[in-house]
Amino acid sequence: QVQVVESGGGLVQPGGSLRLSCAASGRPFSTYSMGWFRQAPGKEREFVASISSSGGFTYYTDSVKGRFTISRDNAKNTVYLQMNSLKPEDTANYYCAVRLRGSPWSTNVGAYGDWGQGTQVTVSS
Repeated sequence: QVQVVESGGGLVQPGGSLRLSCAASGRPFSTYSMGWFRQAPGKEREFVASISSSGGFTYYTDSVKGRFTISRDNAKNTVYLQMNSLKPEDTANYYCAVRLRGSPWSTNVGAYGDWGQGTQVTVSS
């Protein structure tokens, strides 16, 4: 079991940037693919980005491609989400999670577990 804690959210103007961090605990961390998801009020939790256990492969939902970058530092047991050119539609609670089942490239929330508590990102002028 991996425990994760998200941080780095906040209020930012459109076009601004934030970097989210996901601090994980547990020795198996480096063996897991990790993902970032987000959930806005009234919407279902949706996939944002994922990264393979070694960090060699990354995947993004179309709406964030070119703007967001997921990375990880296994030595620090941390996954990051660098968010640039933020838009109001990016406003959501952002969650970090561990892929526990299904395809290694799954974007399905059901493939993930050990969810963090989330960090709020609000993009507003």
